[in-house]
Formats: sequence, C-alpha cells, structure tokens
Amino acid sequence: MWAASSQQIRQAGYHFDRGPSTITMPDAFRSVFDHAGVAMENYVQLYELEPRTRNIFADGTVVDLSKNRGSMKEQIAAYSSEDALRYDAFMDESAALYAEANRHFLGKLLLKPSDKYNLQMLRSLLKVRPAVKLDKLLRRYFNHPHTLAMFGRYATYVGSSPYLSPSIFAMMGHVEAEVGVYGVKGGTYQLIEGMTRLACEKGVQILTGVEVHQIAIQNGRVTGVDTDRGFMEAKQVVANGDVLSVNRLLLAPEHRKRMSDARIAKYEPSISGFVTLAGVRRQYDQLLHHTVFFPEQYEPEFEHIFRNRSMPSDPTIYICYSGYSEAGMAPEGASNLFILVNAPYLSEAWNWEEQQTRYGEFVLERLEARGISGLKQSDVLIRYTPQHIEQDTLAHQGSIYGISSNSVKQTFMRPGNQSKDVQGLWYVGGTTHPGGGTPIVTLSGQLVGEQLAVELGK
Repeated sequence: MWAASSQQIRQAGYHFDRGPSTITMPDAFRSVFDHAGVAMENYVQLYELEPRTRNIFADGTVVDLSKNRGSMKEQIAAYSSEDALRYDAFMDESAALYAEANRHFLGKLLLKPSDKYNLQMLRSLLKVRPAVKLDKLLRRYFNHPHTLAMFGRYATYVGSSPYLSPSIFAMMGHVEAEVGVYGVKGGTYQLIEGMTRLACEKGVQILTGVEVHQIAIQNGRVTGVDTDRGFMEAKQVVANGDVLSVNRLLLAPEHRKRMSDARIAKYEPSISGFVTLAGVRRQYDQLLHHTVFFPEQYEPEFEHIFRNRSMPSDPTIYICYSGYSEAGMAPEGASNLFILVNAPYLSEAWNWEEQQTRYGEFVLERLEARGISGLKQSDVLIRYTPQHIEQDTLAHQGSIYGISSNSVKQTFMRPGNQSKDVQGLWYVGGTTHPGGGTPIVTLSGQLVGEQLAVELGK
C-alpha cells in the first residue's frame, strides 16, 4: 500500500530530490544517531547555508536571509527604516516562542488528558498567545509588505496560511536565521539512506514493496497486519503514514469510531504543492541554493488556495538549486531546479488532468518574466501535481503536511500519537503530534519510539 515512486531522480546527468528541500533544526536528526551511539557524520553530512534564503520581491528588491542581524537590518532598511529598527525585537520574540514550544510542546508526547490540560501547559499556551494570528503578530513589528511576506511565508512550512495560523510559527524566524538552514551532501534523500543504513546495522529488517491491506484487530487490540506477503503478527504497530488515510484505508469502520469518515471530513487538509523539476543547460546569477520569488500581493494566494481551492493567479515561486552548493548535481554549466508553487488540497474545484500542462507553462512564463529564462528548453522537465502526491504517498487529499494549522485546534490538538480506538496502534508523521515539517515529524517518530522502548522494557 505504501509503495511510492522514487523520491530522488537522476536523469541526463541531473540529480533531483522530490522533497523536502529546506532542512532546519539539525539536532532533531542528530538525536536519532546520538540515541544509537553513533556519529551522524559517519552516515549523513549536513552543511550550513549562509545566506539562508534569497527573497526576491516583485519590485526587484532582494533580501538575503542571514544569521547576521546587522546585515538583515541593513537590507530591510533599504526599503523600510522603521521595519529595520524593529527587527531585533521581533527576533527576540521569535527566539522566546521557539524556546517555549521546545520546552512544553515539541519534545513531549501528549497521551493523557493531564498531559494537555494542566497549569504548566496553560501558562505555556498563554505565553504563545494561540488566538493571535501570525500576520497580526508580524504587524506589531513590521509595516512593509516585503517584510510581512518574508516572515509570513513561515506558515507555509506547516502547510498553512499566515492570515489564519497561530503566531507560534513566528518562531521559524529564529529557527532559520539563528539555528540555521542546511543542505545535505548528496541530496536530501541521503538522510533516508543514512538512517536506513543505521537501522540495518542495528538489526532492523526493512521490507519494501510490500502492500498492506489491513491492520488486523481482535478485541480492540492490534494483532498484526495483513499484507500481500501474508499475515505479519505484531503486538504494536506504528503507522508512519497520514493518520486520516491510515484510518480510512486500513481500519475497518467498526474499529475507528473516533476517527469515522464524518470526523475525517471535518479536518482541513494542509497546502499541497505543484512541482516542476527542470534540468537546464544554463546557470542563473539570481539564484542561491534557496530562492523565493514573491508576487506583488501575498494575501490573495491564500484566498485562492483555502477559500476557492484553486491555483493562485500570481503565485509565490520557490526554487531549490542544490547545484549552487554542491558540484555534480547537474552537468557542468547547467542547473538542477526544483520549482515549487503552493497548491490547494485535492477537490472538485480544480482539475489537474486538465490544468497540469497549462499551469506548468504559466509558472515557467512567470519565471521568464523574473529573469529565469530558457526553462521551456530544459533537458529534463518533470511535473508533479497534488494528484501525483496522493497516488504516490496516499496523503489525504494530496496534502503535504497532513492537516493544516489554520486554527488553534488543528495546531495544538492534533490527532494523538496513540490510537483512541485500538490498543497497540501508534501514529507518527505530519498529521499527528507535534506537527508537520521534516524535523518535526522526525521528532514525532523519536517520541513514539522512546515511549515504546519504555513500555517494552528496553
């Protein structure tokens, strides 16, 4: 069931990762290797990017996100002296939000009501002001549309809108600028390769190409999984897939009374994505490892996506060009470009079979207008729609991050890591606690693994 097409592609001398591309919070990955008693560098190597990301606005203004606060204030002052004066105060609040989230939320399983509803958690929630939207918090510090868009974009890191999601995601300002943005030597998939090699060395048996038909349950408890290779007995099952899809596709209705089809339908899925992989025999002075091209107005993009469930008419376009940082990712003098536009989750409002080619050409034309020319003559040109994402990964309605964080409930009270319907069934990934994004889902797996080790007496 969970077999997917390759997440890394090598074609005509070009190397592409289908995603993710932006790596933050390296300690979330390092702790996996630390717990196993090995050095991460022997399995996967990260390198820090400085500048972190290039932000290019519609009027030609460029801000290279940097760990150097002086450089940031100088760049922001070029278009808004008032915003530059408030940058330090914003970054201090961003750091405080991250510390609060790290202390009380990201590093804990919230299994029992007492884990969620206690005085310490209440105090923590009050500190992060869950009812305040990210955009509203940003407007306490900044006035200029460039600054608001640059930091508002952090809501998309969890598949959400800056105009709907809670202000806690302002913590990403600190995470990116001061904790750092990283590349992975050999491409992002080397994280998977490194963890796989470590697991095998520790005696883990990994079966690929196995289709799971159903999670078997008897008397309200997991007994194993039915697969196309027969029945596999297990007293504990950890489902590393979308929680909503796991329930909908692998559990019989009588075993998921608290995750019924009606309940699943009430969750709002996150943003999806429309991806173009372009291998082109050109290089571009405008591009760093990470580059974002912003539209003239930022807010309409999210009205298109979440209200109309249609593609933006003037989208933000993100490009990852890993060949900027590492030779060998493309032929000499060429570029391997991962081009991403935010997309709505799948619905009847947008037909990808009809629109894929037209919208794909539209994205390349938008980039042509911004100086990234010649993409229609690429050696390699591959497109992935939300429909492909759903087919490959069974992500619910093609969402990338599970459910959105466009409300307090979906941010802080996500489906739990332990099934309320079935004993011995656990969930990890983006839809469950603590949330979406590569390092956060890595923490999700570690938290459940540590809990199982305690329960099994390991």
